[in-house]
Amino acid sequence: MVGQFARHFSIEVTRPTENEVTGLADIVPAGTPIYFSAVPTVGPDELVAAATSLRKVRLEPVIHVAARRIATAEALQDLLARLRGDADVRQLLVIGGDVDAVGPFADALAVIQKGRLREAGINAIGIAAYPEGHIKFPADRMEAALDSKIAAARAAGLQVRLVSQFSFSPEAVVGWLRRLRQCGIALPVSIGLAGPTSLTALLRFAKRCGVNSLSGINTPASAWTRNCALRVW
Repeated sequence: MVGQFARHFSIEVTRPTENEVTGLADIVPAGTPIYFSAVPTVGPDELVAAATSLRKVRLEPVIHVAARRIATAEALQDLLARLRGDADVRQLLVIGGDVDAVGPFADALAVIQKGRLREAGINAIGIAAYPEGHIKFPADRMEAALDSKIAAARAAGLQVRLVSQFSFSPEAVVGWLRRLRQCGIALPVSIGLAGPTSLTALLRFAKRCGVNSLSGINTPASAWTRNCALRVW
């Protein structure tokens, strides 16, 4: 059962070196989705270079696009064109980005509705989801936003999946999944699991991301995060 659960997985990376990308390609199957996180200091050139590096070693780059950090609609189109042209990027994780908006996109929904993703060659997106709630927004607002983003993605002809925040509470994750299904949301869900790193780093990221349940933390050794995809439709 564990093997079936983990058969379809992705990995999230933050600014990997060329050697780390090569090493990753040596230990995971070709075509594995690799999410490249939207660190605030990463600019378009680094995003395109990272996506190109991942594609060269036959991994599937999934680039995080943080709506509120996009300065102009033209900047988004330029980024998408470069990602598609240089690295054949076809998948994104569209997030709001926990900053004040600097341009025309107030949230992830705006990017899905107005970002012309299909025209740019994007055929699938991930939408962020939060089993333990969001640190800044109430549950009813998050539920309404999730419904709107799913509807907008479908209207745009995009394949869509939910990609959850990491959690240390299996009970919270299972309860959240049950609520999703009871509400009629039958999309595939990738469950975020914290990868090997120091206990200090785990606690820091948990606090930053609003993760409330700290049970089950172990002390590990590298910085990959695995998202095990639940193929539940």
